[in-house]
Amino acid sequence: MAYLLLGDADEAEDVAQEAFIRAYGALDSVKAGHPLRPWLLQIAKNLAHNRRRSARRYLAALQRWWTTQPPPATSTSPNSADAELLWRAIRRLSVADQEILYLRYFLEMPVAETAAVLAVAKGTVKSRLARALVRLRNVIEAEFPELREGAVP
Repeated sequence: MAYLLLGDADEAEDVAQEAFIRAYGALDSVKAGHPLRPWLLQIAKNLAHNRRRSARRYLAALQRWWTTQPPPATSTSPNSADAELLWRAIRRLSVADQEILYLRYFLEMPVAETAAVLAVAKGTVKSRLARALVRLRNVIEAEFPELREGAVP
């Protein structure tokens, strides 16, 4: 979760370690019978947001640089190229839209767990997800036409 939100492995590792330290310190506040995963992911999400907020200027400069750089080529297969383009398209969305997509599709979390991580109702998750998908579709149409269904390579 931290890596998906921050996009940097070292920063994500720091956030994950801090999340586990904070979770351990607050373990007695977890209600019996409630799953730990959403609680732990919420801690990681909040810490990642704090990290982004505290380094806003630096991250803005880094993001400008990142968007001008081509993604590293890991493979020449069509699926790999599509995955890289999709990753770039998602990074064009707001942080809130990225979060909801990461939780549901990258981390494959059910709606109930996603709602717990984001501290919102299940219906809110569904509506935010629908809106994020519409915005992603618009970004793909405008900036990444090669990702459209039926596009010829």
